[in-house]
Amino acid sequence: MKRETATLNFVDSYEDRPSVAVVDGNNKFRTRLAMQLSEAVAAASFATVEAMEEKVDPGMPLIVVFGPSYSNANGLKEVRTLTRRHPEVAAIMVVEELTTQMLQQALRAGVSDVVASPADSGQLLEAVERASETLSLVPSTPTRADGGGQEGRLISVFSTKGGAGKSVVASNLAVILARQTSAPVALVDADLQFGDVAVMMKLTPQHTIVDAVASIHRLDPQLLQSLLVRHDPSGLYVLPAPVEPAFADQVSGADMVRIVKILQSFCAYVVIDTPAHFNDVVLALLEESDDILLISGMDIPNIKNVKLGLQTLRLLNIPVSKLKLVLNRSNSKVKLDIGEVERTLQMKADALVPSDILVPQSVNKGVPVVIDAPKSGVARSLEQLASLFIDANQRRARR
Repeated sequence: MKRETATLNFVDSYEDRPSVAVVDGNNKFRTRLAMQLSEAVAAASFATVEAMEEKVDPGMPLIVVFGPSYSNANGLKEVRTLTRRHPEVAAIMVVEELTTQMLQQALRAGVSDVVASPADSGQLLEAVERASETLSLVPSTPTRADGGGQEGRLISVFSTKGGAGKSVVASNLAVILARQTSAPVALVDADLQFGDVAVMMKLTPQHTIVDAVASIHRLDPQLLQSLLVRHDPSGLYVLPAPVEPAFADQVSGADMVRIVKILQSFCAYVVIDTPAHFNDVVLALLEESDDILLISGMDIPNIKNVKLGLQTLRLLNIPVSKLKLVLNRSNSKVKLDIGEVERTLQMKADALVPSDILVPQSVNKGVPVVIDAPKSGVARSLEQLASLFIDANQRRARR
């Protein structure tokens, strides 16, 4: 299979990205798709998958845009064969009518994105851009951040009291890890009913955890990558919570464990933002976690709930070595001493995050505080928290 550089490469602004090919049996439709893409990419067109494979080097990253002639059972079978045989290929499908059933069938075939026809150039180029990002996610030999095995480090952020600042800590910690680590980092919003991560980071996700669960029996790294949304300022990848609380019932603890295990196969760190209560999903994630960050505020109800949560974790035989205590708003003048809190919980605080008006301001802006106010006391305390997990060999120059 020989590569035609003149026809299969992105133009100059995309020269470091994968090549693009359009495949469809209808010559007129195929030509129209190629012309729509020509604004930003040089896309070669082929009538069949076989014709395309004759012209492309095996092992080279490639984005294939399939037309409607491949949206039937036989066409999807060809797509599935291609994506399984060539993990370096990302598939996009243009269909005449986009239905839930069609989307599920396409995802199961390994398609990373589905666009309804007639698609405008902007939609197609956005789909190509998203697909190009997924191709660069999987390292050839994924290793743990601590060098101790093949899986990335799983960090669950948990609190037994709502409003303790759990989502703020989880999102900012994940951003710091993504900016300081060479391998991919993922943030999973496991608050399945009322998850706020996407809103707090000003993301507009196309897919959520529900899409991953819908394809759980066929889920693999390539398919899961296509469901992640990228936070451009940090390079962090996010798997958002369902958009409606009712969808939470569709997700089981076993499903969540499978999802995070696949994420660990190509991510250096996977950070989980959990809901503020115990359920099957939370218990399953806590048992699998390498580290559990317990978030506590500086008020009596909060501390009482955290103490009850600690007792529950001990009853569940969760090793104490996994637990790290984070005291949020630690400088609040509420007539509570940090030492008092530590004695009550029988735990030494691993991190003290001060109270600052910058935090709610950054949440309302949709910009993590470590990016919005990197020199603030809050940002510095979160950097110190992240340093507990970052191995010196995994650091990289900050963006």
